[in-house]
Amino acid sequence: MTRKNLGRATLAALPFVLAFLVDLVLFLTIEDRLPTRLAGHFDVSGDVNGYVDRITYVLVTAPVLPVLGAVWVLMVVRGRIYGRAHRLLIGGGWAVAAFFQYVLGAMLIVNLDAPDGGPAATFPLWHLAVAFGAAVLAGGIGLLLARLVPAPQDPDAGRDPADRRRIPLADGEVAGWARTTGSWWLPLGALVLVAVGVGAGYGATWFIGAPVLLLGLLALTFSRVHVTVDRRGLTVSGLLPRPWFQVPLERIEAADSRRVDAVAEFGGWGYRIRPGRTGFIVRSGEAIVARQRGGREFAVTVEDSATGAALLNTLVDRNRAGR
Repeated sequence: MTRKNLGRATLAALPFVLAFLVDLVLFLTIEDRLPTRLAGHFDVSGDVNGYVDRITYVLVTAPVLPVLGAVWVLMVVRGRIYGRAHRLLIGGGWAVAAFFQYVLGAMLIVNLDAPDGGPAATFPLWHLAVAFGAAVLAGGIGLLLARLVPAPQDPDAGRDPADRRRIPLADGEVAGWARTTGSWWLPLGALVLVAVGVGAGYGATWFIGAPVLLLGLLALTFSRVHVTVDRRGLTVSGLLPRPWFQVPLERIEAADSRRVDAVAEFGGWGYRIRPGRTGFIVRSGEAIVARQRGGREFAVTVEDSATGAALLNTLVDRNRAGR
């Protein structure tokens, strides 16, 4: 790892390390004043509706900040994120760490001195407002600190769009390209989300269950992704005609085919929004990456991406020439 990458990794990891240490010290300090069973789940009014024993609580919550920190470091060091977007990513890590640190700490505080089998703890909703405020403050600090380390520069920023591969087409010749892609675990994961949403709706409240159910249905719709390149641009759709996502030709500067790391570059799978980029990521592997005129990228992982990117470049040239 280079010295610059070491500095970037340190800035990315630091908020999660600090947040973990604060929560660890808090837990060790007040452990003797916590009940054996902690109030661990609350409804929308802040009243407790679920308990968990102390050991289970520690086993579930302790990995949250370290795992998030590891993912953030991976995205910062290997995520191919450049310039201002790179600084925003670091600032976002500080905001996420502060938010989770406060929420996890507040859950311990509301259980403080609560007797076993006694009156239930409550989680006042103003805690969430404070958590968001802490996230904004920490995010600002992260943005300032990110200026201490030069952000990596995009190697393709000055590259001539004419350098990209194209597919020759005769005047008046029409061409299109389409592929369908997916991963075996996407439908399974979507069905799990649907089941969790239904279970939460009937077992607790639809205020929580409905969003999870909607997310599961949307994930199920895009468990198989259909990618098309034609005179309209780059289009991504799911199993149903709607919704679909499209980048029109007039907004595209150039397209490339390259390998995408789902975790390092996008922080996971599905429809992902990150500083400087958006994408439909169903796996790690080859992808069409369309660079838009403002510098933002749109990526979709799909087989035979080299052919799709080459045709997209040809159609972008035609659109510019008004043919």
